[in-house]
Amino acid sequence: MHPYEPGKPLETLERELGIRGAVKLASNENPRGPGEAVRAALAHGAADLSRYPDGSAFRFRERLAALQGVHPDQILLGNGSNDVLELIARVFLAPGTTGVIDQHAFVVYPLAIAGAGGQVRAVPSVAYGHDLPAMAAAVDDTTRLMFIANPNNPTGTVASLQEIETLLEAVPSDVLVVVDEAYCEYHHEAPATTALSLLDRFPNLVVTRTFSKIYGLAALRLGYAVAAPELVSLLNRLRQPFNVNSLALAGGLAALDDVAYVAESRRLNAEGLAALEAAMRARGVPYIPSAGNFLTIEVGAAGAYYDALLREGVIVRPVAGYGLGAHLRVSVGLAEEMARFLESFDRVHGRLAA
Repeated sequence: MHPYEPGKPLETLERELGIRGAVKLASNENPRGPGEAVRAALAHGAADLSRYPDGSAFRFRERLAALQGVHPDQILLGNGSNDVLELIARVFLAPGTTGVIDQHAFVVYPLAIAGAGGQVRAVPSVAYGHDLPAMAAAVDDTTRLMFIANPNNPTGTVASLQEIETLLEAVPSDVLVVVDEAYCEYHHEAPATTALSLLDRFPNLVVTRTFSKIYGLAALRLGYAVAAPELVSLLNRLRQPFNVNSLALAGGLAALDDVAYVAESRRLNAEGLAALEAAMRARGVPYIPSAGNFLTIEVGAAGAYYDALLREGVIVRPVAGYGLGAHLRVSVGLAEEMARFLESFDRVHGRLAA
């Protein structure tokens, strides 16, 4: 096992290379920052930091359940969705069991499986996306769970609701199917692709989501799972008490009702993603079409491009650890950040592609 390597922080780049005014397009964050309603809720919540948070997160779960059309007992909160993913692995895996993932899966999945003592079974991708029939066929008597990212990180590919449903019908009912929808709000067909509508039919389904992306709350670490109450009860037995802090709960509650902020974030991302795709086409740089807030581009010597862009003050994400050694993942930033990236990319590309 190797530690998870996050995108390089801006202050680290400034400290290591002495660069000021750098831009970070490495971690798929919402570049807008939190909305005004969230900022007000955080300011109000900061007045009572000497008290433990509500360990049951009653108000937050009630509101979230109402919006998602589920019962509060179907919701499990985590310190980011990573916390939920690792908790699922700890509860359902043990030595001698296996977890099925995609070849280019989010790197936390194999870490969570291995960390729980399980064996990772990676299934080759098709066109950089999940081969769901092959993943179903990879299930055997040792398989306890399967992780699916939809849309997938870092490739941005997306499976239809029908494809997810067909997978669930093919997988034995004692195998947990975890559909990670961290980026679903960015997908223009999100209501038609979310697996939440399948929960009533498949008690072995778990859907996870996060507030780190479109809601702009990455620093607060707030994520959740929606599943059958029986599954949530099992997960709660190993969940750390107070694993979600009071400010995260306050900010998340305000974010849920800030519909205008989410809609504007989705609109700006769609425009920025389309512009980035057009820029790559104009330069003859291949990319993987994305349903998220990032674009994974194929540059060949990705390590050299990454290092050269760092020296330009632009942080992107190398994805060799995901089995994509020739690619870089570029998050969609603000218009001025994307302009900075393209200026730097042109200089780097001109040197390295010659």
